[in-house]
Amino acid sequence: MTDLSRYSRLVIKIGSALLVDETSGMLRTAWLDALAKDIGQLRANGTDIIIVSSGAIALGRKRLELLGKTLSLAEKQACASAGQSLLTQAYERALGQENIITAQALLTLNDTENRRRWLNARNSLETLLRLGAIPIINENDTVATDEIRYGDNDRLAARTAQMMGADGLILLSDIDGLYTSDPRSDDDAKHLSVIDGITPDIMAMGRGANEQAAVGSGGMRTKLMAAKIATQAGCEMLICDGRESGALGAIGHGAKHSRFLANENPKKARAQWIAGTLKPSGSLVVDPGAEKALSEGRSLLSAGVVDVTGDFGKGDAVSVTSIQGDEVARGLIAYDAADARKILGKKSAEIIHILGYDNGAALIHRDNLAML
Repeated sequence: MTDLSRYSRLVIKIGSALLVDETSGMLRTAWLDALAKDIGQLRANGTDIIIVSSGAIALGRKRLELLGKTLSLAEKQACASAGQSLLTQAYERALGQENIITAQALLTLNDTENRRRWLNARNSLETLLRLGAIPIINENDTVATDEIRYGDNDRLAARTAQMMGADGLILLSDIDGLYTSDPRSDDDAKHLSVIDGITPDIMAMGRGANEQAAVGSGGMRTKLMAAKIATQAGCEMLICDGRESGALGAIGHGAKHSRFLANENPKKARAQWIAGTLKPSGSLVVDPGAEKALSEGRSLLSAGVVDVTGDFGKGDAVSVTSIQGDEVARGLIAYDAADARKILGKKSAEIIHILGYDNGAALIHRDNLAML
């Protein structure tokens, strides 16, 4: 049994096969209403919720009379365009009954792989959460091509969890977790309730155990790839059977599921990634007051910066050094080098008057900073 209230920020991935009836192409309204009630309870307990939802293509099939047809990429994009508005309306109606505001966010591969776009996406989603909204995320299938797309929302959900510092990721699927082999064809297949590492043997269990449905695109293999992304980012991941109504609530009451353990918490894993795997593109020299503020866990403000070196863009990694030349931190900067030079030493309130825009008071937000 896993108590979902233990997670402070939870990403919930919902597959097409759960949301849309495969035969009729119609939305499973009662199922979605039950999910909304479960989400409302989690929100009431103080958990941030982000939803990654498939379903636009499946709903668009019905709308464009393409049910039962193998779709080309262009037809998938057309279905995504026709179905996305229906998907958005469905969540707005269901969660609106719980007095929850929803907001649509369409992402592509570049939004989670390119640091500049990653920073923009993260800032937007953080603002939505701060304002009390639940982001409803889907891949932007209308513009994505085979070369620049995820192709499944399992990995998109894992990247979202990584980007947003979530400590929990739930994949609602049509199977109740990971088995040692495909339980549909092997009576000796054993269910694994807790997985403490994504080893080659674990990855091998995803071959053939593909629960892909006609309206979906994922399988156990993609779920294990998602687990690897999430757990390395300090985020636990759960796979559970979401076909019946009230699936989220059932997890807390002992419904069978698989839980993939994370080795680190999200903040520590993120700090290690920033500190150890990113090569700085420039540096900021800070005064003693700013250095002290950083050591106390605060963001780096422009007022505490005395010099900027290097040619970096927004979202790039930069080094933070003391006046004596010692590197004290690394972080992802919110402004490019030219603009950072214009506002160094200035108060946060002056930024918008100097640059004509305001990308936040911090040159480096504390969530994007790793002390060394």
